[in-house]
Amino acid sequence: MTTTPSTESQTSITPQTTLGELLKMMPGAQRTLFRQYHIGGCSSCGFRPEETLQELCERNNGLDPDDVLASLKKGHEADEALMLDPVELKQWLDADASKVKMLDVRTREEFEATCIEGSELMSQNSMRDILTGWPRENPLVIVDHLGERCLDGAAYFLGQGFTNVRCLRGGIDAWSQQIDPKVRRYRLS
Repeated sequence: MTTTPSTESQTSITPQTTLGELLKMMPGAQRTLFRQYHIGGCSSCGFRPEETLQELCERNNGLDPDDVLASLKKGHEADEALMLDPVELKQWLDADASKVKMLDVRTREEFEATCIEGSELMSQNSMRDILTGWPRENPLVIVDHLGERCLDGAAYFLGQGFTNVRCLRGGIDAWSQQIDPKVRRYRLS
């Protein structure tokens, strides 16, 4: 299960922290780097996991590592605000399942092997239905395997004007452990 990086581990990030380590502590850091500084979106501005934050800043017009780190922390806090614990999702579903849409962003094979009852696999048809017919203020919960890839989906829907987008913290794996053990757990190789 994915856990939230502690504030202590975030404060241990220095300019000498590698981007690989940084991404483990702040999974949304790459999205923040691209949004704030246009870094990491293409091969010409990409970065390597072994590169340090200092090196990244130096080769990008001498950015101030402390400013970049402050932006990364702010982005991480915004990502954390989007996370919804499995118990909270269960409460939402118990209160009014008809208002909650769960969009599963895993592969078709993963979805067919196991899924949360009532969730819908992301497809061209489901995207069209959501974008054209789903009330923008209703809860939209993005579900993935471990809660690591869902934030990209949330960012997309927020950009489309949805105001109540959340991500299932720990993904379907956490749901299985905390709410419904009939939902099978699995590992990807």
